Amino acid sequence: MKIVQVITRMDTIGGAQLHVRDLCIALAEEGHSVYVVTGGNLTLYEELNTVYCQSLMRNLNVVADIKAFLELRSILKSMQPDVIATHSSKAGVIGRLVGWSLRIPTLFTAHGWSFTEGVAGKKKRMYRMIERLMGRMTKGVITVSEYDKQLALKHKVLPLEKLLTIHNGVHETELSRDYRHPDNRLTMVMVARFAPPKQQLDLLKALTKLQQFEWEMLFAGDGPLLREAQCFVESEGLNDRVQFLGNRHDISAILQMSDIFLLLSDWEGLPLSILEAMQCSLPVIASDVGGINEAVKHSVNGYLISPKEEAELVDKLAVLLTSPSLRRQMGEHSRLLYEQHFTFEQMHDKTFAYYEKIIEQS
Repeated sequence: MKIVQVITRMDTIGGAQLHVRDLCIALAEEGHSVYVVTGGNLTLYEELNTVYCQSLMRNLNVVADIKAFLELRSILKSMQPDVIATHSSKAGVIGRLVGWSLRIPTLFTAHGWSFTEGVAGKKKRMYRMIERLMGRMTKGVITVSEYDKQLALKHKVLPLEKLLTIHNGVHETELSRDYRHPDNRLTMVMVARFAPPKQQLDLLKALTKLQQFEWEMLFAGDGPLLREAQCFVESEGLNDRVQFLGNRHDISAILQMSDIFLLLSDWEGLPLSILEAMQCSLPVIASDVGGINEAVKHSVNGYLISPKEEAELVDKLAVLLTSPSLRRQMGEHSRLLYEQHFTFEQMHDKTFAYYEKIIEQS
């Protein structure tokens, strides 16, 4: 099978990019011809067969978007794939328009809708209208959480027969939990870009109220709001407790040296970082948004926190910081839920079966 994945950017580390990377590698190893078409002229994933659509950009720009449509149409017309799989909002729209114009079976993976709860009102209405129009040209849509499927149905974006939930899945890694902080501090970690919708600053503010406990906080990721977080740490005298690791390619090793995983966010689909933490048997504290509650079960493998509820966050952090047996118990539940529902093999098999179904229906 010849498969083309279309995504707006591959020059950053994010859930959609890692999803595309891992899926492409696995499909190629099975003998399929797999290509990634992405905007700009840069990728962080040199192992993929990448074709650049230089006019394709994230920001709305009518002239550039028309150029991107024409450029992408030329690329895909010459490639003649059996199926086009689109990802991210801009590539999802332009890619589906191109697929429809070329009569090539095309689907979209929604890694969290642009009209999800937490998005500003005007943007939300605009994105809903766009997705309703695109739904008529879309053979099928994969949602990475049941939450996103129900959101699409609620707003009449797509009919039920065009929607399929396939939970994200992550690869198994070799576990080695031998790390111990030299002064027996507990290690907490958050893996996310310093950009909306993530809320690293809210977490740091909560941690200032827990300085009576022995802990260290690791942040993996880069982004435009990083400097603001660094300045807060300096002003609060937390330099000896908080580390900013930047973009990392050894996330599994960082998770394995940690005791608690955190993710604060205003909105989400189903974050890969949480699944990676569960694979490493970590208890999770996360914002109760999007599809997170499909992976994190409150008081079972972690705690779900209402957005902007600092007192609630401080309370649950204190509970886990002071209870080794509860951390261990919740970590074991995380691992079990990962094995049951969130392995890469499960996600891969369901996704490829859907590709085949879309082609057959066309």
